[in-house]
Amino acid sequence: MTDTTSAAPETETEAAEQTTPQATESELFRQSEIAADYVEGLLDILDYDGDIDELVQNGRPVVEVVGRRLQALVGQRGATLEALQELTRLAVFRATGSPSRLLLDVGGYRAARRKELGAIAKNAAEKVKEYGEPVRLEPMSAFERKCVHDVINALSGVESESEGVEPSRRIVVRATA
Repeated sequence: MTDTTSAAPETETEAAEQTTPQATESELFRQSEIAADYVEGLLDILDYDGDIDELVQNGRPVVEVVGRRLQALVGQRGATLEALQELTRLAVFRATGSPSRLLLDVGGYRAARRKELGAIAKNAAEKVKEYGEPVRLEPMSAFERKCVHDVINALSGVESESEGVEPSRRIVVRATA
């Protein structure tokens, strides 16, 4: 895998993440509380019902919204969810003065998409191994690309890299040299 966390950041948020010192567990939980309050306000405005969980996982604040009728908050291929996550990160930044690596999930979308992307990555790796030709995947968000890179990185005989610019940035899977 050639596109790693030490590579050039893909978004302004990722650039800020690379230069921000690690937050303590209590600071991360505070970020998730601020984010949960912001999301709760959005749900109230939209008149949507949902249970909100705030936690810290893998060194980052996480807010999960669970409920019925929430698909509109995910949008097509998670586009609305990505936008809501960025707005929520901005709300946390406004309250704390520090950039956040907050992860927002609605209705378990990210877990389901991660599983789907794992299958896509494995399928691409099998094609590369079988035919020896690189496989270019469809354009993906930074979250989706990271999921695919993680799967490809765990497999032998293949590597991956991102190419292109947003919103058409995609992954190319190749045989290792």
